[in-house]
Amino acid sequence: MLQLNHLDVCYGSFKALTDVSMTVDSGELVVLLGANGAGKTTLFNAISGLIRPAAGDIRFEDTQLNGMKASAVVAQGVVQCAEGRKLFPQMTVMQNLMMGAFVHRRDRQGNKQRLNEVLALFPILEDKAQQPAGSLSGGQQQMVAIGRALMSRPRLLMLDEPSLGLAPLVVRQMFDTIKKINSLGTTVLLAEQNAFAALKIAHRAYVMENGRLVMEGDRDAMLGNEQVRKAYIGA
Repeated sequence: MLQLNHLDVCYGSFKALTDVSMTVDSGELVVLLGANGAGKTTLFNAISGLIRPAAGDIRFEDTQLNGMKASAVVAQGVVQCAEGRKLFPQMTVMQNLMMGAFVHRRDRQGNKQRLNEVLALFPILEDKAQQPAGSLSGGQQQMVAIGRALMSRPRLLMLDEPSLGLAPLVVRQMFDTIKKINSLGTTVLLAEQNAFAALKIAHRAYVMENGRLVMEGDRDAMLGNEQVRKAYIGA
């Protein structure tokens, strides 16, 4: 579904990504592991059309995404849920959710159906629908962020550090929800520092260090890899 070939991204003279090649197949849940500053967000932003690669190729099925506007990338079905949630705090939960449906704004019936699906996934958001998004707890705000992304009807959903700043119980619930989203048919690319929880729900994983992919493997291989355990999981 997604194929990156020899991708380079630069910020001025600084090379943030170097020769990154990876694939995500339809129906997979793939985890991108790496420390803060490893290049995970830069990679997501390049796929999303928010920054332009210096070299390389990004393909989504038969479509080349290089040079495409971010809104056009969303229309293709590639949707990013940003790190730090990036909600509109003064707007209501419902208004935030509907912002995600902007690309499909002419399809009112389809948006109504998708909204019902999102509220079924996150029932608490129906109760909070008219509250300002900024008044919600961190976990509830993350639900709004993921719900807003789902309103864009992604075929490939990219989640950037969804567990960041959440309590352990909420983190477990969040990963259960991500697994459910994948099981319902959405392909997921998940960037995470919480390696153990992420690998538990993943099919495959890549490890990124200093803007390069240094390792890849299936879930069991990565969980059993001594180098991965020492660097990202612990004892």
